[in-house]
Amino acid sequence: MPRPEQLRPFRFAVNLTAAATDEDWRTKCRRAEELGYDVILVPDHLGKIAPFPALVAAAEVTERPRLGTFVLNAGFWNPALLAREVATVDALTGGRLELGLGTGYVQSEHDGAGLPFGSPGERVDHLRRTVEEVERLLSSADHVPQPVQRPRIPLLIGGIGNRVLKLSAEHADIAAFTGATLVPGNTTGKLIPTTAEQLDERVARYLHLAEGRKEPAELNLLLQTVVVTDDRAAVAAPFLHRLPDLTLQQALDLPIMLIGTVEEIVAQVLAQRERYGFTYLTVLEASMEAFAPVMARLRGR
Repeated sequence: MPRPEQLRPFRFAVNLTAAATDEDWRTKCRRAEELGYDVILVPDHLGKIAPFPALVAAAEVTERPRLGTFVLNAGFWNPALLAREVATVDALTGGRLELGLGTGYVQSEHDGAGLPFGSPGERVDHLRRTVEEVERLLSSADHVPQPVQRPRIPLLIGGIGNRVLKLSAEHADIAAFTGATLVPGNTTGKLIPTTAEQLDERVARYLHLAEGRKEPAELNLLLQTVVVTDDRAAVAAPFLHRLPDLTLQQALDLPIMLIGTVEEIVAQVLAQRERYGFTYLTVLEASMEAFAPVMARLRGR
């Protein structure tokens, strides 16, 4: 894990996943800012709100939060068209954009869009081409439009496979760990959690690959569940039917599940920062309110 002097201050994001009407969307974004979230994020899935227009709308009703994609499915995007979108949105949001990219993992969405899904290796190859081409285009003085942020728009790369970790170590300002992997052969995006020990190995591999970096990246973790409760076991027990290979204690120890009192969750987050180096945490929309008091306790720590 990173040395203490390398750890950044905590940042907190909410990934707004539910489609909404105009006023509902704007209300959610205002509420995220009111609760203190540092970043408002939007995913890239068919059946969800489109990321770039949603971020522009979020910018219109908020002042402080950064705005990001979490994450774009590279297979949905042509790099030249993506560079145009990214530069435009950075300009329209006053330089608040953070670009998140990943390979994509839901085959049924690619099928529905009439786009090739490809093998895991092909998806990583396309992600690499996308990252490198978008970087090249946006760094050119000849590109129109020009992004606002210099020297570049912050880049987040999400994923925990070996080749994605290598790409992230080479290019990303933010290395995002999902804490879950795709069920082999599943086409609808069903995921299984990564255990604490498995995540140890993935983070260690990333840090090894990133040893030659001039500046350490920010490390992000996507949290799937946040529940404030006095009875951790009672809340976690129903999850066990989906996690038949885990004991109750192993389920409670999953890095992507925060269950307990506010004080217990604060302690878990601090322990995970010490263990893995995660200082940038993303919660899903369903946990936005529950995580707010935890976030408040962690400010400045």
